[in-house]
Order: sequence, then C-alpha cells, then structure tokens
Amino acid sequence: MRLIILCLSVLLVLIQYPLWLGKGGWFKVWELDRQVQQAHKKNDELKERNDKLASEVDDLKQSKGAVEERARFELGMIKQNEVFIQVLDGASGKPFASANPNPYMPDSGQPGSVSVPAAAPSGAAGAAR
Repeated sequence: MRLIILCLSVLLVLIQYPLWLGKGGWFKVWELDRQVQQAHKKNDELKERNDKLASEVDDLKQSKGAVEERARFELGMIKQNEVFIQVLDGASGKPFASANPNPYMPDSGQPGSVSVPAAAPSGAAGAAR
C-alpha cells in the first residue's frame, strides 16, 4: 500500500511540474501578464503624448494666435511697433532673474525681458519690470 501511495505522489509531482515550471506554466503566464501590463501603461502614456501633439497641431493649423505665441515663446520674436525691454541686474550686468521674469513671454529664453506695444503708457512697462 505504501508503494502505491509513493507512486501516486511521484506521478502527482510529475504532473504538476509542467503546470508550474513548464513552457506554458503559471510562472511564465504571470511574467507575460506583467509585461503586457507594462506595455499597456507605456501605450497609454504615448497616446496621451500623441493627443497633446495632435491638439497642438490643430491649434497651429487653425489659429493665428497659436503661431504668434510660438514665435514669441520659442523664437523670441516681437511684433512690429513693439518695444523690447530687457531689465539687467545692476551688479552683474546679466538679465534680471525672477520667478516669472516675463508675463508676456513666460518661459522665453530671455529672462527679465518684456515686449510691450510701442503705444502703451510708460506705467505698463514699469509695472512689468
């Protein structure tokens, strides 16, 4: 009787081996499931990025204001009849650095500079600093 129980136990272990450790075993399935989840997460991030880029492309195609905004922010361009004002730090002679150096052109490559219309009152340029 002990021999039969031993044989059945060995057969049970041999049957379980492919289920857990074989080519299509549970460990492989779990690993592949983890990889699929990572791929889905990456795809979602890329879809978000693509949606933002598509929205930006639509804005650039349909709105003249978006093109003007890009020209101001990325290229530092100003309109005709505007005056470009750049505030320098007195000690170093470098452009003045502040948390928001340019309310008209945030994140521009020129800190401490403001572009205002030439016809604007002088108080507006002084307040922008």
